[in-house]
Amino acid sequence: MEKITSELKGIKTAGIAGHVRPDGDCVGACMGLYLYLKENYPEIETDIYLEEPKTGFSFIKDLDQIKTEYDDSKTYDVFFVLDTSEKNRIGVAIAGYESAGKTICIDHHISNKGFGEINVIRPEISSASELLYTLLEKDKINKEVAEAIYTGIAHDTGVFQYSSTSPQTMRIAAELMEMGIDFSKIIDYSFYEKSYVQNQILGRCLMESILIMDGKVIVGYVRKRDMEFYGVEPKDLDGIVQQLRVTRGVEVAIFISEIKTQEFKVSLRSNGNVDVNAVASYFSGGGHVKAAGCTMQGSVYDVINNLTRPIEKQLKERSIKS
Repeated sequence: MEKITSELKGIKTAGIAGHVRPDGDCVGACMGLYLYLKENYPEIETDIYLEEPKTGFSFIKDLDQIKTEYDDSKTYDVFFVLDTSEKNRIGVAIAGYESAGKTICIDHHISNKGFGEINVIRPEISSASELLYTLLEKDKINKEVAEAIYTGIAHDTGVFQYSSTSPQTMRIAAELMEMGIDFSKIIDYSFYEKSYVQNQILGRCLMESILIMDGKVIVGYVRKRDMEFYGVEPKDLDGIVQQLRVTRGVEVAIFISEIKTQEFKVSLRSNGNVDVNAVASYFSGGGHVKAAGCTMQGSVYDVINNLTRPIEKQLKERSIKS
């Protein structure tokens, strides 16, 4: 598929969804496609399904049109899934995906084996949002679509600092900026700005974090009761693992948040010497070489012990080779 346009002939209904606990790239890509279809193909009835995004994305047009629950009576001619590495990670609309006439997966995760009828998977591209931009007709991209796509690119590149940022990424960002978007506001509101309680939970996690494996691995942990005490939700924990990662001397950052008793969401970040996608994939997760995640069961100590074994193995192998 060179352009999405080729897959829209005869289409009357379209669904769009991303992964559970949507991050900036997921929100940006999904909303970018939604706004693009609504602007250029008004004859297509289009719905978007995501878990409720954080308030920092409120500047994106029509964010309030996101459906957080699926209507089982709906059946779509085509269903787009963006920034999602596995079918079981589709958020609130898995039923819509499974009943659709045609499914299209647009993703950049190296762990994605292709679960759609049509798959556009480019692990070398910085973000699903950047990939989406290449699939749209440039002359049909308006300012609102550009804002959403820029948001996604900025988030998945860490505001253009991660190694996934390519010269092409920067050229695309420049083209989006030329459409008159307020790029400074986008980054401030969606990436940096935090509520007071978000800063509190971040501070608590940093204070209680531990260094292990001779300071090469840092682990941060947030309990469910802590989240309830501060009044935060999982979507409010964005950025904690990145703050852990920039600790001097650290090769891998592990952030663990309790979902429910004996179940944890794990976010992994690497500074280059450990392939965290390989680690996460071993526990039925996935992502990228330097950023990945998974869900694990057991006690928090079980989770830490199980994660550190493959990390330690990689670090030892790297040490021997060097």
